[in-house]
Amino acid sequence: MIQEIRSNEPQYICVVRVDSITNNEDEEIMTFGVSEEDAKSQAQQLLTKNYGCNESQILELIQESKIELIGQWCAPKEQQD
Repeated sequence: MIQEIRSNEPQYICVVRVDSITNNEDEEIMTFGVSEEDAKSQAQQLLTKNYGCNESQILELIQESKIELIGQWCAPKEQQD
């Protein structure tokens, strides 16, 4: 699943460690959304489709996730005349 960052919209990132599923301590997934709930929903879908997680696993992983506003990092630079 690939997501595109949209300019001029707030963007949130949800970072979920999946090392408890994959046994790879460095593995995590990142999803983006226009709200915290949207980013979280994207992560839940990815955990279901790609990792086959059940509802209790998803709830646990989402509780441990980190969700941040990143829109200011992705805003296009203003052109100077």
